[in-house]
Amino acid sequence: MDRAAVQRRTVRTLMTANVFGYAGRSAVAAVAVLLAREMLDSDRLAGIPAAAAVLGTAIAATPLALRSKRRGRRSGVLIGYLIAIGGAALGLVAGQAGIFWLFVISAGLFGAGNASNLQNRFTAADLADEDRRAREISMVVWVGTVGAVIGPALALWVNRVGKGFGMSEWVSPLVLGIVGFAFAALIVATFLRPDPLVVAGGVEPEAPRENPLRGVSHSWKVIWPNQMARLAIGAMAVSQMAMVAVMSMTPLHMRDHGHAELSTLVIAAHVFGMFGLAPLIGRWADRQGRIKALKVGAVVLGVGATTAVIAGYLPILVFIGLFLIGVGWNFAFIAGSALLTESISGSERVGAQGLSDVVMSLLAATAAFSSGFIKSTAGFHWLAIFAVIAAVLVLVAVVYVEKSHRQPVEAAA
Repeated sequence: MDRAAVQRRTVRTLMTANVFGYAGRSAVAAVAVLLAREMLDSDRLAGIPAAAAVLGTAIAATPLALRSKRRGRRSGVLIGYLIAIGGAALGLVAGQAGIFWLFVISAGLFGAGNASNLQNRFTAADLADEDRRAREISMVVWVGTVGAVIGPALALWVNRVGKGFGMSEWVSPLVLGIVGFAFAALIVATFLRPDPLVVAGGVEPEAPRENPLRGVSHSWKVIWPNQMARLAIGAMAVSQMAMVAVMSMTPLHMRDHGHAELSTLVIAAHVFGMFGLAPLIGRWADRQGRIKALKVGAVVLGVGATTAVIAGYLPILVFIGLFLIGVGWNFAFIAGSALLTESISGSERVGAQGLSDVVMSLLAATAAFSSGFIKSTAGFHWLAIFAVIAAVLVLVAVVYVEKSHRQPVEAAA
């Protein structure tokens, strides 16, 4: 079998699926906090659905990875998308009926779709050559820009159309979640053939069905002795947490200053920062190395969060700050994904990749849940300060690991 040809087909399929997957996810993410605010009339609790969605991603990540390990990537990714379609449909009903607890449940189910979106980057790495791995990951991440920018922009128009038909404020954009994930599922089911993980020899059809908690425990035992794997997961997870903390409350921060409708455009700019420069960042990470890319990402994330802190409230600085936070996250996401893939070999790799998304999502869920409380009690600027501190911690960890790996080499020389 021509592995190079399979890899090209795989990357094209994943790129197309991610356009729709991220369009659906981002359209809903852009309005979820506003819909929650309308339902509760409270900033303090408005971040709960976002937290539930991220928690849903965390809960789904390991079972989907274990299924991929037994059945191949197509099976795991497809199930995540199907669950998300059901979650978005349930959210449409809950939002229109004004049933907040049901909306929270629907958000958790919807989060499974993002677990599939995230797994796609590792799918792109299954057959990639080492000197092109970050680039292949980045291409799958990059096309998410198209959907992730269009989704929030369409959400405004769909919201107006929905209101014209008598739907409640910010409910109708949930339709975009259903449509986006439905197309993503159709593309994966039809075109992700042959399965790249099967071709790579990473599938264990006879493996027993493992309890997800035991799967997490086993993967953690594999990762913990590996310093580079720990760094990769830590950099991705902390950067994700910092990014979500600021992003979750930005729409309400702008609404407080009379620019609620601008918030979807700010999120679009932020999402463009998250994905738009991915091909350039992937190429740079392949040439300069994963460690240097992680350092640059931490610095850019810190600069973006600092801009958000000093902005007070100037819309242009909010745009710039959120864009830079997205770029910093992108460095950590691509370089960390490549570093983790290279650090764990054999059949343990899929489980480790699933665990990385669990950790990322749990920290992000914590940030999303607490962000509303922090904003309402201390102010939005404290979320940005938290992101600056997180960026500094990532930078310190990367420098420490870099020095610890350099010293044995220097001693041997």
